[in-house]
Amino acid sequence: MPGADPREALADVLGALGATLRHHRDLGVAALPLSGDYLLGPEEALAAQERALQGCRKCKLCDGRTTIVFGSGNPRAEFVVIGEGPGADEDAQGLPFVGRAGQLLTRMLEARKVELRRDEVYISNTVKCRPPANRNPEPDELAACAPVLAAQLAALQPKVILALGSVATQALLHTREPIGKLRGRVHPYGSAVLIPTFHPAFLLRNPGEEYKRMAWEDLQLARREYDKRRTR
Repeated sequence: MPGADPREALADVLGALGATLRHHRDLGVAALPLSGDYLLGPEEALAAQERALQGCRKCKLCDGRTTIVFGSGNPRAEFVVIGEGPGADEDAQGLPFVGRAGQLLTRMLEARKVELRRDEVYISNTVKCRPPANRNPEPDELAACAPVLAAQLAALQPKVILALGSVATQALLHTREPIGKLRGRVHPYGSAVLIPTFHPAFLLRNPGEEYKRMAWEDLQLARREYDKRRTR
């Protein structure tokens, strides 16, 4: 910024670099090369990652996709939402959670005692290409996209991750426990915490009050953790 104190600007850069290195350390990374996206700001890093992903053919999902759905939202968000994979609407538009499940997700985030706007958070999926007929991503597909998701989270450095459904939760926590046992609790995830809840598509298929109540409780838990941990 013109006229800014260069000492303050340098302090900001070093502070951001320190936070990035601590985030990688907390995820178990022992060494980093002296180049790469982690030296960029979150906006630049995410944009570079999305450019690098274009034309990806690392798994069979590339054969049926229309668009790679990288993610969207605030690149400086400290609250991140992770689903399992794009559906038909997302594949057509190139944006995550824009169909019926996405509309419900928006309402969930805006619900009383949660009160988060979509432009405040960042939303992505465990895989970036639509699985055929909206089936669950298979293990090799999740493995192919895992480094992409890890790089996104390293750039974002969230304080709270809301994991939607069993596929996303199990992939992030490296567990096979069902979502019914994982939800309702705070799970450590590097320097962040992860809160599992039901996927909006599941709630659309199961509109009973019990599941709705549990999902609302999960989101309130995520909001409380966010309020405790957020720095901006």
